[in-house]
Amino acid sequence: MVAVTRGATHNTVETRFAEADGVDFAYRRFGRSGEPPLVMLQHFRGNLDNWDRALTDALAAEREVILVDYPGVGSSSGRPSSSIAETARQMLGFVDALGFGTIDLLGFSIGGFVAQEIALVRPTLVRRLVLAATGPKGAPGMHGWRSDIAAAARAESRPENLLYVMFAHTETSRRRGREFLARFVERQVDRDAPTSDAARDAQYDAIVEWGIPDHAALQRLSGIQSPTLVIQGDEDLMIPTKLSHLMAALIPDVQIRIYPDAAHGFLFQYPTEVAADVNAFLAADGGEMES
Repeated sequence: MVAVTRGATHNTVETRFAEADGVDFAYRRFGRSGEPPLVMLQHFRGNLDNWDRALTDALAAEREVILVDYPGVGSSSGRPSSSIAETARQMLGFVDALGFGTIDLLGFSIGGFVAQEIALVRPTLVRRLVLAATGPKGAPGMHGWRSDIAAAARAESRPENLLYVMFAHTETSRRRGREFLARFVERQVDRDAPTSDAARDAQYDAIVEWGIPDHAALQRLSGIQSPTLVIQGDEDLMIPTKLSHLMAALIPDVQIRIYPDAAHGFLFQYPTEVAADVNAFLAADGGEMES
């Protein structure tokens, strides 16, 4: 098992590679040593550099953090998958390659789809689960995005498109968004490879398939055994906030936090607050987090 990089930060940690099932997974590992690590699964088109260092460094101050690219995304080799179930199996291969029998898992957006699948197909692996800005398989209102959000999300990654999709359409939220964009470009050395159009298209196919209306599929959530924290912005235009409440009603052991004046990228709008909530949830020994 490769050791965690001591003293590294989001902007300085080296990119490593782990081979599993013919894929070289690009990943970064840093923070406080100790098991289980927090494995973080990224959003649509996101690579290692799309995480906010204000969030990941705050998480890493209290635990080990592992960021990873999906196959065919960023610097990972392989073919990008158009199936959430297949992506989950691929990510299980990555975790196995690093030698972990237990992890904490945070899935953001499409990463939350993958995280749900992992928690369902290998329940003994996931000690605690964090589902951020995501929704359950078959839920209403997820069979593709509305036209303006889809156009901005699938277009070239320009600041105005990121602000439109990730932040609430208020001046206060967008001001925080511009602060995030400044942090986003701080890392200058060993930046991750851009995500290809082929990966974009495969991921969107996976999103649409996951969102095919299927009331029966919602009952899968009752099979999640891990204590779960559901977190979301109060006005997500990409994955409706009401679906976070739906997940919270169906997962057996769950807590929910909704952040105000925020949209899909609430983690980047409130990185300090989100990190504190996530760290408290992961550190809790049963029971509720402190308010």
